[in-house]
Amino acid sequence: MATPDPTTSTTHDGDDALDTTVGDATHDDEIRDQSGDDDLSRDDLSRADRRRADRDVIDEGAPREGVDIIRPVERAVIVALQGPGTSNGEITASLDELEALLDTAGAQVVERVVQRREAPSAATYIGRGKAEELRSIARTLDADAVVFDDDLAPAQQRNLEEIIRQKVLDRTIVILDIFAQHATSREGKAQVEMAQLTYMLPRLRGWGEALSRQAGGRVAGGGGIGGRGPGETQLEVDRRRINRRISKLRRDLGDYDRIRSTKSKDRTDRRVRTVALVGYTNAGKSSLLNALTGSTVRVRDQLFATLDPTVRSLDMADGRDVVVTDTVGFVRKLPHGLVEAFTSTLEESADADLLLLVVDASHPDALTHLTAVHEVLEEIGADEVTAQLVLNKSDLVDPVELASLARHLAERIGHEPVVVSAHTGDGIEELVESIRTRLPGQRIDVTAVVPWERGDLVSLVHDRGDVHDEEHRNDGTRLVATVDEDVARTLRDYLEDDPFAPEPEPWERVGAGSASGPGDAA
Repeated sequence: MATPDPTTSTTHDGDDALDTTVGDATHDDEIRDQSGDDDLSRDDLSRADRRRADRDVIDEGAPREGVDIIRPVERAVIVALQGPGTSNGEITASLDELEALLDTAGAQVVERVVQRREAPSAATYIGRGKAEELRSIARTLDADAVVFDDDLAPAQQRNLEEIIRQKVLDRTIVILDIFAQHATSREGKAQVEMAQLTYMLPRLRGWGEALSRQAGGRVAGGGGIGGRGPGETQLEVDRRRINRRISKLRRDLGDYDRIRSTKSKDRTDRRVRTVALVGYTNAGKSSLLNALTGSTVRVRDQLFATLDPTVRSLDMADGRDVVVTDTVGFVRKLPHGLVEAFTSTLEESADADLLLLVVDASHPDALTHLTAVHEVLEEIGADEVTAQLVLNKSDLVDPVELASLARHLAERIGHEPVVVSAHTGDGIEELVESIRTRLPGQRIDVTAVVPWERGDLVSLVHDRGDVHDEEHRNDGTRLVATVDEDVARTLRDYLEDDPFAPEPEPWERVGAGSASGPGDAA
């Protein structure tokens, strides 16, 4: 796992190129030399310089307070804080997921540490004593990073690195690292980069010559515009460059969003219905996409294997044009910066006609995963879209347990889930039928006699339906066609059989039969 440093970003071409590596190992040595000089006592040093002089470093030549170029993480100690109301099972499940994230990122977990605490420490998140214990654990196990299961504030991360003398990361940077590895399209890479830079910006720190002031004009002579001020630190320059890069990425993402909106509008104009696969990461969405559409999208048993939206057409027996989209998977504690960066991609779910909520039925935390999915859908405004719950990987679950889970979820969400196995194909036909019935705009076979003065309706049927027979008669044009539901409603006054008429009540049918009986006998 390669962890992007808070002060280093990828180099890009053009005016927006960034080289924000901040830090100089020589400055601390100079301060230490100064602090030992007879002419400069410790009391004469500034508070910041005293801190730099006293602070422990990871090892000789190692970065200070997270100031580093990208360096790999191979062995990690993971840490969680257990607060009031959090069960041991919840902590274990969360750490299991963090370990899976690190495994996907390419790192090995060598130890787990949990601290019970009423509330996180504002300075070090965990207690200082536990932080010092982590220092010993990391050294004993030869770990090169300590990874926390929650987000750390920049100050907490810095303070922990000073105590532990090792690289300190949080869940967010691990997820960002995975996203950076898996992004393939230009849009995906831009989204990940913006999330990374947004994460890095408040964590910029610099030492040594990087903190030297830049003054404008003829400073040596005491003149020139800007020469009288303190100038601009390298840290400020780095922050300005990153802000400029973020602005450019936002403009680029806006362009991508407009392109996507144009494609979406084109599908809407052509009455193409959209089904979006959403769910927890590694729930089998890509496999289900392949099973539904017969496509060959690459499938990997990894977290966040799919970042870029994938769109495939689905053949429907009623002739409707339907596409299925597979988007990025969700995860508990999904960083807000990622949700913001991937908003345009995630909003495809909000614009869909039907959501397939895919749940890994074989996972012990399936219910928790479903809750996390609902939370993200609510955040992006997709919680009101018609949804169908799908229990995937049924071939890996005991039938009794699967039936119990299906009953529980049916009571919770108000409709029966469809049980499938994308691997074996079981339940796929039932899922397609569910899509047909729950997808709005069903296709209806109609026979209508349209008056001559309503030629616009004849054109509408030709544009929006499949005409099987057309006969020009004295009273108008007789059409036999298959059309969308809204077109059928428009033709309702001219239909030979009204498919929207309410079914007669049983007593009405019986009454009609009784009334006709005596007359027939007479």
